Amino acid sequence: MTGRQKVLRAVYPLWMGLTKLTGKNTDAETNRQHAVPPVSFYSLHSTLNNGKYFSFEQLKGKKVLLVNTASDCGYTGQYSQLQQLQDKAGEKLVILAFPANDFKQQEQGSDAQIAAFCHRNYGISFPLMQKTVVVKGAEQNPVFTWLTDKTLNGWNNRPPGWNFSKYLVNENGILTGYFGPSVSPLSKQLLQAVE
Repeated sequence: MTGRQKVLRAVYPLWMGLTKLTGKNTDAETNRQHAVPPVSFYSLHSTLNNGKYFSFEQLKGKKVLLVNTASDCGYTGQYSQLQQLQDKAGEKLVILAFPANDFKQQEQGSDAQIAAFCHRNYGISFPLMQKTVVVKGAEQNPVFTWLTDKTLNGWNNRPPGWNFSKYLVNENGILTGYFGPSVSPLSKQLLQAVE
């Protein structure tokens, strides 16, 4: 862990408290109309951090929380909370982390460095994907294209607001919610959505 990462980890609780007070990145949206996606979530796939193919077909019957992550961000402490959420929810939830360097160069490591950082400092057991692009554009990861295009997912056009934006998909492959970076993975709001 670099000096910067140690400082960010130490100030994370203060950062979350400040964002809660100011309302910054605390927004959440839900699929109120229960819109069914025109393109199946299960038709998607990704590549794991170790280079292996990961089909979303294997996620049928489980809730899935997809999160764009970074190692040098004020929200990086959420890795710990994501792991706690994974432990609490058990088999009914799969968390997928998508490391990305899209916001202020906060994920500059290689895939191997990212994996080592996450395992050593946060003990994560959930799948890490290869470093990718999550913001709209020609290089956007197809998973995030699906998450942020209502013609594909049925209702949401909301791109990630910053690192640690969260998208929840239910057991039937329906995108049910977006949670901003300042919404803790252990917040009552997110825990209720997962249950």
